[in-house]
Amino acid sequence: MSTKDANPTKKVKKPSKKTATSPQASNAHMGLVKNDAYLEPYEDAIRGRHDHYLWKLNQLTGNGRKSLTDFANGHEYYGLHKLSKGWVFREWAPNATEIYLVGDFNGWQETERYRATRIEGTGNWELRLSEKAITHGDLYKMHVYWNGGRGERIPAWVRRVVQDEQTGIFSAQVWQPEHAYEWSKKKFKPNTSPLLIYECHIGMGQDAEKVGSYTEFKELVLPRIIDDGYNCIQIMAIQEHPYYGSFGYHVSSFFAASSRFGTPEELKSLIDEAHKHGVAVIMDIVHSHAVKNEVEGLGNLAGDPNQFFYPGERREHPAWDSLCFDYGKDEVIHFLLSNCKYWLEEFHFDGFRFDGVTSMLYYSHGLGEAFCNYGDYFNGHQDDNAICYLTLANKLIHEVNPKAITIAEEVSGMPGLAARIDDGGYGFDYRMAMNIPDFWIKTIKELSDENWKPSSIFWEVKNRRSDERTISYCESHDQALVGDKTIVFRLIDADMYWHFKKGDENGVAHRGIALHKMIRLVTAAAINGGYLNFMGNEFGHPEWIDFPREGNGWSYKYARRQWNLVDNKELDYHYLGDFDKQMLRVIKSEKDFIKTPVQEIWHNDSDQVLAFMRGDLVFVFNFNPTTSFTDYGFLVPTGAYNVVLNSDASEFGGNNLADDSVTHLTNYDPLYVAERKEWLKLYIPARSAVVLRKN
Repeated sequence: MSTKDANPTKKVKKPSKKTATSPQASNAHMGLVKNDAYLEPYEDAIRGRHDHYLWKLNQLTGNGRKSLTDFANGHEYYGLHKLSKGWVFREWAPNATEIYLVGDFNGWQETERYRATRIEGTGNWELRLSEKAITHGDLYKMHVYWNGGRGERIPAWVRRVVQDEQTGIFSAQVWQPEHAYEWSKKKFKPNTSPLLIYECHIGMGQDAEKVGSYTEFKELVLPRIIDDGYNCIQIMAIQEHPYYGSFGYHVSSFFAASSRFGTPEELKSLIDEAHKHGVAVIMDIVHSHAVKNEVEGLGNLAGDPNQFFYPGERREHPAWDSLCFDYGKDEVIHFLLSNCKYWLEEFHFDGFRFDGVTSMLYYSHGLGEAFCNYGDYFNGHQDDNAICYLTLANKLIHEVNPKAITIAEEVSGMPGLAARIDDGGYGFDYRMAMNIPDFWIKTIKELSDENWKPSSIFWEVKNRRSDERTISYCESHDQALVGDKTIVFRLIDADMYWHFKKGDENGVAHRGIALHKMIRLVTAAAINGGYLNFMGNEFGHPEWIDFPREGNGWSYKYARRQWNLVDNKELDYHYLGDFDKQMLRVIKSEKDFIKTPVQEIWHNDSDQVLAFMRGDLVFVFNFNPTTSFTDYGFLVPTGAYNVVLNSDASEFGGNNLADDSVTHLTNYDPLYVAERKEWLKLYIPARSAVVLRKN
């Protein structure tokens, strides 16, 4: 497709009501409602949202004359591009009166040669230059004029932004290496059965007190992830952001891979290396808001503060100190959809975890909302433009790559997020099970060990919609930030500093080690889509995450991962890391684990014992802090069972109270012959978990 064809300002005739009608617009219920009868009172609202999406899809694709993939080509049209002869630069700035490029190539002075012209009848500006007018590596910016003002700006579609180490000033950079990156793994299919995600951050991924690089991550951290058994990495903070401490969530340049970690080619090399080892790579994509910065960002590109963002009170996010995109503008939809396609095609990312989806869905951004019943999702307080955009994004992403992975980070519980678009859903492949970490925090903080109820635990790790897959997790980066606590710190706290050396453990440390393993196992064992762990949490990384800031003397001490702790066999950290590795191996050993139903065998809240099966695997948990049980019986399919994982094993820092070499044979009971079940009797020590496999 030519760059001229990618112009989004070409208007498309509004489709007729007939063309915008949903294929489900009949007497039959939509799939989302069929799967959940409690949604029936809200079917008109669900259908209305779906029809809004269909209408917008038809509009953007010329009533089907082209695909959504063809529409989302803004990155090929806008920005700076090398042509067969010379260069072309384009920018969408309808409020501008003049635009100049200034940079290394013209002494940072406005000159007629580098003055863009408005394309007649549009809000687009264009500048064509000779081949020698600019060179690879040149720094540049725009000087933009508008009625009543002017400003220095970084182009909205720029693909490379760098920061001067001395002044801290950001500039665009011409990035056109002589040789394009050669992919060794041109095609890749993620393994999603199950999806095991390692959430990570490039900059804080190393032991040294500094900003880590893409190459260092590839060489030092990726091998650990591969060895641990994760099959997907979810990388944070890829899109360029002015403030390192924002964790990448205040984005300024949406098409630029953060240069503080290295070059685009080095990021591609990292992704390529991951693919060679069967590891998918998805990125945190931030389309829920943008940084306020005007010079570096989109806040006031050409004198119109609402060019990309909602007007009035809706422009600024009340909690995040950022700006909210206007999803009702076709040009904004074009910008964001093109952004999705760009990262998929240019960098071979395998998908996205969409950040802040709750904030997008509601006029209130979900702040102060209780979300107690279904009516709270269909009460007119939802942003239908944002809902339409998210549905379009999922449609586009799976057009570009049918095997792509999309995950919604959403806390309200909006029905249909991870349901099929044709069923009235929004098309995400997964949604984050954000209830689970909240449950573990509440349990650890508020309940004594004697009051941990297996029935409640089992309910929480399985509490999800039947037609939506989820990513379950005990904790993510959120719980590791300053102001919060990781699970290991909630369990052990300061005793980690004094009693985490082998032989020096006290009761607090032993309890924390035991529960850390059990919490992870029961969460991972009950997944219906995937499991997520944040970098270092698998081995109980100490300390919170605190990026360099004025309040800590701009220190990197807490913006890193101390791999030396898990590598030190004299410390207890490796027990947790080794258990995590074996846990993933056991889960992956069951064929079609995700498709295998979770079947409860037994729970007893008084004993604090829980047992369930998945295929040939039996998971048994004794949350009782003091009582071990001998010959505790469960009815299971007749056969012989061998232990494949025991949290109490000495290799994982346990007491090694059971003999795991024994094959457990079921005991005959005439009452259950017809069901082909017999009694499996086990010794289950206090505060331990065991997994057995049926031979």
